[in-house]
Amino acid sequence: MNGRGTMSRQGDDRAAAQDPRVDQAAGARMSRAGLLLLGFVALVVVAVVATGWQDAMRALEVVQPGGLGVLCALAGLHYLLRAWRWHMIVQTAGLGTTMGQNARHFFGGFALTATPGRVGELVRLRWLARETGRGLGAVLPIALADRAVELASMVLLIAAALVVGGGGTAAAWWLVAVATVLVVIACRPRLLERAVTVAARVAGRRRARLFVRLRRVARRIGPFMRAWPFVPALVIGIVGWGIEGVAFWLLLDWLGAELPLATAAAIFLVAVLAGALSGLPGGLGGTEITAVTLLVLQGVPADTAVLATAVIRIATLWFAVAIGLAVFPSAESRSIRPMPA
Repeated sequence: MNGRGTMSRQGDDRAAAQDPRVDQAAGARMSRAGLLLLGFVALVVVAVVATGWQDAMRALEVVQPGGLGVLCALAGLHYLLRAWRWHMIVQTAGLGTTMGQNARHFFGGFALTATPGRVGELVRLRWLARETGRGLGAVLPIALADRAVELASMVLLIAAALVVGGGGTAAAWWLVAVATVLVVIACRPRLLERAVTVAARVAGRRRARLFVRLRRVARRIGPFMRAWPFVPALVIGIVGWGIEGVAFWLLLDWLGAELPLATAAAIFLVAVLAGALSGLPGGLGGTEITAVTLLVLQGVPADTAVLATAVIRIATLWFAVAIGLAVFPSAESRSIRPMPA
């Protein structure tokens, strides 16, 4: 009976990985990402005009294409580090994929970064499931582990930056506290399973099957939380986000907003974390509002704050989406192959 149940679950997972409706949904979400980009550009234009467009344009001339290239290069270095971390975590799962495969999956998933529901994560897992013959249930812990390590590295770096930069605001520390609780739960399989059980009880019979799968995922997270690969993955995350903090600090300096490195990094990371926890696609809206608000509280003129936020988001979020769009067709076509019997 248990064997038939396991085979049934694996069959369901494989069918989900190969379902053509998933491809149609991914295409629709990519179209929405394009609309979100247009909306982002429109909001930036409105904000810049409202806060003093002439000063903003003069400041933008200081950045120039070369400066934007430097920012994109720093972001690209961060993404390479994250791809390396993704490869380490996938290796821990014992799927037998190569560095090239894992990098293709990782970068291809960026195409769906600015879409609802973390679809970029799901499409990476779908490619893994297709190419290895594993069910989605077997690869889901990979994404959870990657997100848990990512959040842990951001929390540690933000806390350090806030302390070095002068303490930060109460709201920033509350955000760190909430994220810390999430990290502790996500990194401890038993706590995670209990949290899923509590959520299932609250939800009642609704989505009962989903919570059963989530409990199975929670039980499989243990190997990823051991010293290897957790510690090196954590260090990679800290270094990577530190690089993006430096990029934001350089940008502010170019725009004439002289803030200490720790303060600039803390503002950027808190904004990114706020956007991520908001659940909005790509953190759009939440990240920008938080960054502008924190910059203004530090005495940065509103027009400069808006411009700095817009430029760093182009060099990070939208640069990542561009990379993803370039890699996505190859990742999708190479993943379409007959599944092992």
